Amino acid sequence: QGLKPIASTESPPSIFGTSKLASDLPATDSFLSKNKVPDLQKLFQKADGLPVHLKRGVPDRLLYRTTMALTIGGTIYCLVALYMASQPRSQ
Repeated sequence: QGLKPIASTESPPSIFGTSKLASDLPATDSFLSKNKVPDLQKLFQKADGLPVHLKRGVPDRLLYRTTMALTIGGTIYCLVALYMASQPRSQ
């Protein structure tokens, strides 16, 4: 008269049958490359007066300026939409 387990105790069948175990992978795969963390630490800790989000040059500046333009543009768009929604409709 005990309670039956709701979930099965067997493991479900594998969804992706082509997955490899970590021990099956060769050591020369493309994702196993040189550790870049020490180089990036040197770059980001350099005292050159730049903020950390702009240290990597042109791509960082492009992303920063794009983000700022979208933020300012979105703010202006929201303010205009609020102004238009607050005005009564003329008949």
